[in-house]
Amino acid sequence: MLEVKANALEESFDAVLQAERMTGLEARMDALGAAMEAQAARGGRPPLDGAKGSAVDPARAAFTERYLRRGVEAGVELKSFSGASGGAGGYAVPREIDEMIEVALKAISPIRAVANVVRTGSAGYRKLVTTGGMVSGWASETGARGETATPTFQEIAPPSGELYANPSATQAMLDDTQFDVEGWLAGEIAQEFARAEGAAFVNGDGTNKPKGFLKYTTTGEVDGVRAFGTLQYVASGQAGGFPATSPQDRLIDLVQALKAPYRQGAAFVMNSTTLARIRKFKTSDGAFLWQPSLAAGQPATLLGYPVIEAEDMPDIAADSLSIAFGNFQHGYVIAERNETSILRDPFTNKPFVQFYAVKRIGGAVTNSEAIKLMKFAAS
Repeated sequence: MLEVKANALEESFDAVLQAERMTGLEARMDALGAAMEAQAARGGRPPLDGAKGSAVDPARAAFTERYLRRGVEAGVELKSFSGASGGAGGYAVPREIDEMIEVALKAISPIRAVANVVRTGSAGYRKLVTTGGMVSGWASETGARGETATPTFQEIAPPSGELYANPSATQAMLDDTQFDVEGWLAGEIAQEFARAEGAAFVNGDGTNKPKGFLKYTTTGEVDGVRAFGTLQYVASGQAGGFPATSPQDRLIDLVQALKAPYRQGAAFVMNSTTLARIRKFKTSDGAFLWQPSLAAGQPATLLGYPVIEAEDMPDIAADSLSIAFGNFQHGYVIAERNETSILRDPFTNKPFVQFYAVKRIGGAVTNSEAIKLMKFAAS
């Protein structure tokens, strides 16, 4: 009888323990399900412009401290160069670095500061331009109305290419905590990108790079007469220079060759050597054409328009196109991918660690009426 009571008591204890185990299992299953849902949510969102890291600054901690300094890939989100394989390995630059590059480019690359810059999500970019059409007419109240002309569409496809920089640093520099790896990397990439793109926007031949506005066909024909895509030039009146008498008059002709709607927001573009020559021009009463800025942040002006110094513009010579005047916001487009990708390579050139940065950029003239050139020729 005592044995029977003991067995019943043990069975009750077993039942209680079994219930507790089932309750704990259900709780663990619920926790596991919640964790899987959270993981799925993280996997379904778009990758960040950096990587997961510390709670204070995730992108900077993961990308800078782990990947750039020590080459640790764990916890760093990948963006593939080719899009077909994660092992191809382009690592997205953190948002902080990308913003520093953008600011530096605007300060160094002058055409970028005045052109129409568009961000694209693919390798190609197309723009439609209409010419002609919409001709109106007059008629009486009951008179017949004939069909008016329809617009003619032209497609602009800016040539593009991969702009890259490949700076390097020793591992000892990266290990030094006092070394500003982000500032150094942004500065190096900005310098390389600005030098290359500044030359391409002016003189690029369009082969795996943007096509510069000086590489387009030029003619002395005015708007509405010349072929689509050709630029108009205004002759200086003398081969290789300005005429001895009233040289400033040729600059006025260049300004007035641009249609009035485009003059709002227009600017001169020339190199510093040409600008030094023009700054000496005076009017008949002895006043300089060049007017220095009277307020901080405001540019100096020539004939009331700002001057962009682009050192890639040619010096004054016979038949040179040394001065441009136009509204580049309407006349020239720069198409670029949003992200700058960077690949860390510690193996190719030991003991240096190389950082291969790449960005796809294209450029082309979109409106040939919005840019005028001065040709240093007699006619």
